Amino acid sequence: MNTTNNLEIIHDVFPYLQVYKNGTIKRLVGTEFAPATYDPQTGVTSKDVLVNPKTNISARIYKPNLPTKTKKLPLVIYFHGGAFCISSVGDPKYHDSLNVFVSKANVILVSVGYRLVPEHPLPIAYGDSWSVLKWVAAHNLKQGCEVWLNELVDFDSVFLAGDSAGANISHFMAIRAGKSDEALGMKLSGMLMISPYFWGEEPIGIEIQDPVRKSMVDKWWKFVCPSNKGNNDPLINPFVDEAPSLEQVNCDRVLVCVAEMDILRDRGILYYESLVNSQWKGNAEIIETKGEDHVFHIFNPTSEKALDLVKCWADFINKK
Repeated sequence: MNTTNNLEIIHDVFPYLQVYKNGTIKRLVGTEFAPATYDPQTGVTSKDVLVNPKTNISARIYKPNLPTKTKKLPLVIYFHGGAFCISSVGDPKYHDSLNVFVSKANVILVSVGYRLVPEHPLPIAYGDSWSVLKWVAAHNLKQGCEVWLNELVDFDSVFLAGDSAGANISHFMAIRAGKSDEALGMKLSGMLMISPYFWGEEPIGIEIQDPVRKSMVDKWWKFVCPSNKGNNDPLINPFVDEAPSLEQVNCDRVLVCVAEMDILRDRGILYYESLVNSQWKGNAEIIETKGEDHVFHIFNPTSEKALDLVKCWADFINKK
């Protein structure tokens, strides 16, 4: 065996992972794991549940510190980021930031454990996410057995949320939920889009002045979803003709959050503007955090700007 050839890197997807000629996949970040538990800093308790034993799809459920008798709470279904190829519901960065989110917003949260590229090529992540949504919705139909969902959730106040790739997934889940031939089984009240991962072949906004980062993001998607459409594949560019119409987004309210220094910023702004100018009947808002980069809140969830952002999420979800 030629071990030198086997150690040759055939895909270097900086800064996420490397793929070797022998098939070995080396993830460079997002591999740490924090167990579900009680968090003394926030009073939030979490637990892991197996959603589908056949595919090993799981979710992590969070609940805030609650009095013995309490009214039912809004439900947030959260899709983590990581360019579809890294991270998990047990990633300590996500676990810590979601503890803060749940405590500040006073919600029940289901963090979705979809499978990753390249072992599980797209669109598997979308199918996994839909299966978790259907599992959650079964509780609204009195067909689920998860106690926290049955006893604590107000199914008249259900939100999709996600950052980066997770925001991308949220968008497609909101569209799929509106298709009459596969009713979800619960109404979606709103969607929280944090630094959404959308892209395109032709540069816009900040991308024009930053060809180095533009090239890096180009490479991510071509690895994640190799196709003859490149970065104009409808899964990454919701503004191309083949993509589902934005008016199909099946919720009443959307909050788009972007960061000033993020190379993906202008795609998030374009999503907001396109949604507002479409035939969609809901209400959209956008907020921009100055001086920060992509998903900054994940890396420092207790910073002043991260807490300000979480307050915006809490206000959006609890708005009557």
